[in-house]
Amino acid sequence: MRQTRARALALSAFLLFFTAASQALYAQGVERGRGETTAARNAPQIAYTVSMPRPETHLLEVEMRLLWDAGAPPPTVDLVMPVWTPGSYLVREYARHVQDFAAQDGGGGGGGGGRALGWRKTNKNTWRVESNGARELRVRYSVYANELTVRTNELNDRHAFWNNAALLMYPEGHLNAASTVRVAPYKDWKVATGLPVVSGERNTFRAENFDTLYDSPFLASNFRTLSFEVRGVEHRIVLDGEGNFDAERIRRDTQKIVESSVEMMRDIPYRDYTFIFMTHPTARGGLEHLNSTAIIYTRFGFRPDASYRDFLTLTAHEYFHLWNVKRIRPDALGPFDYTRENYTRLLWVAEGVTSYYENIITRRAGLMSDKQYLDAAARAFQDLQNTPGRLEMSAEEASFDAWIKYYRPDENSINSSVSYYDKGAIIALLLDLEIRKRSKGARSLDDVMRYLYEDFSKKNRNYTPEDFQSASERAAGATLDDFFRRYVRGRDELDYNAALEAVGLRLDAAGPAETSAAARTSAALTALGATLVQEGDRLTVRNVPAGTPAFEQGLSAGDQIVAVDGYRATRDFLGARLEEKRPGDTVTLTVFRLDDLRTFPFKLAAPREGAFRIVPVRQPTPEQMKNYQSWLGAPYPKTS
Repeated sequence: MRQTRARALALSAFLLFFTAASQALYAQGVERGRGETTAARNAPQIAYTVSMPRPETHLLEVEMRLLWDAGAPPPTVDLVMPVWTPGSYLVREYARHVQDFAAQDGGGGGGGGGRALGWRKTNKNTWRVESNGARELRVRYSVYANELTVRTNELNDRHAFWNNAALLMYPEGHLNAASTVRVAPYKDWKVATGLPVVSGERNTFRAENFDTLYDSPFLASNFRTLSFEVRGVEHRIVLDGEGNFDAERIRRDTQKIVESSVEMMRDIPYRDYTFIFMTHPTARGGLEHLNSTAIIYTRFGFRPDASYRDFLTLTAHEYFHLWNVKRIRPDALGPFDYTRENYTRLLWVAEGVTSYYENIITRRAGLMSDKQYLDAAARAFQDLQNTPGRLEMSAEEASFDAWIKYYRPDENSINSSVSYYDKGAIIALLLDLEIRKRSKGARSLDDVMRYLYEDFSKKNRNYTPEDFQSASERAAGATLDDFFRRYVRGRDELDYNAALEAVGLRLDAAGPAETSAAARTSAALTALGATLVQEGDRLTVRNVPAGTPAFEQGLSAGDQIVAVDGYRATRDFLGARLEEKRPGDTVTLTVFRLDDLRTFPFKLAAPREGAFRIVPVRQPTPEQMKNYQSWLGAPYPKTS
């Protein structure tokens, strides 16, 4: 007995040692995956200066200074430009915009000219500089910046906006090093970023490491600033550009979104937050950051109210990311490897669950009615059902293949893939209602997110697919393996009504058709099944969903429809002619396929009738009505 106990104690001690050693080796491996080695102990002081003396050239000019004040500098220093930026899962090859690279030593200090140092590229995004023993290196280069998206850079005479991952190189092996960024703006432009300022230094900011630096975009312009406080924490809104917006309304409604989100998550994990709002003639997009977000919205897209709600949901989406993905981190998303893809099967949670909450938060903030929420959900269901690729790709597969699929769509994407945003949001809705049903209304997806925040984010742990399922089952109080096997890992059709039943709703897939001329045209064109786009005088087939008459009878993406029954075709004319036809009728289509003119008979199917609607069940139970009110914060709708 004693001998067995002694062996057990010895084994226990060994296991504790082995576990600690394994964790240390794992942590070391993670850092080495980011280029960190024992050489990181000899990290240099790193300081950047970003200037823009000639905006018309679209060149952002960068000076990077590296100073070794302790220990000998290495004989060579590799400077690496990231190939992607977190939140946008595509290798974008930012190094392609670098030009005018030069390196020299510190020149003895005092800012004087130094000796030129040799350098060469070792791969597509790495510049190797020979230090020649110099304790200070000064590297200068320019980056062409003429693309306004939330993940790239733009400089012109109106503003400068940049993501540091697309602008600033890092010294290999030192991703954990701190750095400063000084901005020399054009003329009297102001500077906005989420990074903290360096006390006593104008337009100079500090990042504790490169993950923080690359997570903090910059804007320089004559922007307007508004502010508000939530629970004593300052929030700043930066408005850049003109448009048909009401600045005070944006401030007021953004505050409501913050308050609604904070009420759900029960914490504000930052000292301050910056919303960077930029307007553009046509663009729309957002990118999340640790204590800021950059959002681009169509200049005149703030009216009517339906368009403005789209802006609010975009804002809610990017803001909620400060928890879901920036702190509640999927397995592979942090710490980051900036030189290659970072694969995860959890983007359907990182983006899809966030897409679900963008509308829920907007609804809870009182900026969207429960009917408007349900109408948006019904449209999302219909869009997914009109995507044949939903049966070809699971939510986890869509997440994993984001690097080669989502940002590189083609005419066949509708048939071969599905969006982890769109399907993920619907899965989140179904999962939320499933948890409410299993727990008899006691818990919801909110509890899952709070649990992940407390048990993973606050303990600096990333979660796995198994962890997310386990957290969901913890909230439901029951196994959800069938749900995850069929809908998350598998490709089964989603059962909308099984979920909606928990809140006394059902999906009506044959609702009344819209009566406007445009709606009638769109409905009539479904008899073809192809997606058509009118560009000037050209009526072109954009894509051909599998299973449609167009797919079965040989229409191809890129075909230009020039005539129907011998008459010149436009989208409206074709729609009007199809309105006169019946299912099974034949029309003659004349198309240009590349430079070949072809004419062939086309047999029509029945147009799709009506639109999806989510409606109340006829005799809701008290529990269903209670669950509805808890879910959407509104009384159960009256039934007719």
